[in-house]
Amino acid sequence: MRVIVEADGGSRGNPGPAGYGAVVLDATTGEILAERAESIGTATNNVAEYGGLIAGLEAAVALGATEVDARMDSKLVVEQMSGRWQIKNEGLRPLAAKAADLVRRFDVVRFSWIPRAQNKRADALANRAMDAAAGKPVRSARDVADDAEPAPLPRPEIAGPDSPGRRLARDIAAGASPARGAAAPPVGSGGTVGAAVPAGGWEPRLAAPLRLILIRHGETSLTAQRRYSGRVDVALTERGLAQARAVADSLTGVAIDAVVSSPLERCLRTAEFLKAPIVTDPDLIECDFGDWDGLTFAEVRERWPDRVNAWLASGDVAPPGGESFETVATRVQAAVSRIRTRFPQGNIAVVSHVSPIKLILRDALAAGEAFLHRAHLDPAGISTVDLYPDGGISVRGVNETAHLRFLADR
Repeated sequence: MRVIVEADGGSRGNPGPAGYGAVVLDATTGEILAERAESIGTATNNVAEYGGLIAGLEAAVALGATEVDARMDSKLVVEQMSGRWQIKNEGLRPLAAKAADLVRRFDVVRFSWIPRAQNKRADALANRAMDAAAGKPVRSARDVADDAEPAPLPRPEIAGPDSPGRRLARDIAAGASPARGAAAPPVGSGGTVGAAVPAGGWEPRLAAPLRLILIRHGETSLTAQRRYSGRVDVALTERGLAQARAVADSLTGVAIDAVVSSPLERCLRTAEFLKAPIVTDPDLIECDFGDWDGLTFAEVRERWPDRVNAWLASGDVAPPGGESFETVATRVQAAVSRIRTRFPQGNIAVVSHVSPIKLILRDALAAGEAFLHRAHLDPAGISTVDLYPDGGISVRGVNETAHLRFLADR
């Protein structure tokens, strides 16, 4: 479902009594699907504006939207969420990170600047929130809908599904060639930004990212024999301990703020070598392989040939008595969200297992299910993902093992 989110916020005094408003519209009909408004006490205009955006995106999630056109008259929020402006205000970074987390819930999100005159619905809701304490009557968004001068609704697709890239190109072309009789936006005024929030991008980011250093635990007796090892709590071998030391040595000089680890021993023992505070998260535990735990792939193939084929074909299929990759993905995404909330920036080492790390990389690369069966992660291999406040993602490395070369002949 494709929707438009119009959002606004403000304060009386900057900082002062503040509130925000947001309206969710059907992108085809213009029907108002949801309204949100709230007073947030004393705050700045920018904090209130981010509050309106977050409320609007949350409402769109609740409605089941897959594609969002987010429109605001705050150039600062639009430019920061589009990745073009640095977020210098420390107080705005957690809000931008929360908005970015919501953005990742949709297939496509485009941010556009619109004049205040075209944002009357959200503006009315924001004013209602600011006036609530004083008991002043404020009209609802539906009351002002007829007075508003809304931005043009997106044209419906004519022939078949449209790709995000094609839509973005069309938006850019439309922005470059204003409709006949319409004045072109002045240079530097922002105009209609119309850019989709990138999952990655060519342009350099100015805001510092949260860097996830993804580390697979060192070797165990089961990994050495290429056996499934899910929930079984098996210790590191001597070689695994040497690999864990090598990981720590390779990261000497990297200021690791914290380690978030699976609670299983093989991960915790690997994490201890990093000499940083350790937080355990059970959602980072390996996939539950059920009846397959402890067996080799050949043994599993011999006993459950049909189930193996179905498992390889779909992430929704679970091993007998175990859990599917998509179930694992849900809890791993929750773990990453908690990490981002607790550590908006810095270097965080995540010590986990093959499946959780592959799922993090799959999401970061916007890859399909086949990635899970084609990517290879060695014991004690290191992968690196940067997560930016604006929603940008950069995969810096996958399964780096140069630090393990001296162990090759052991």
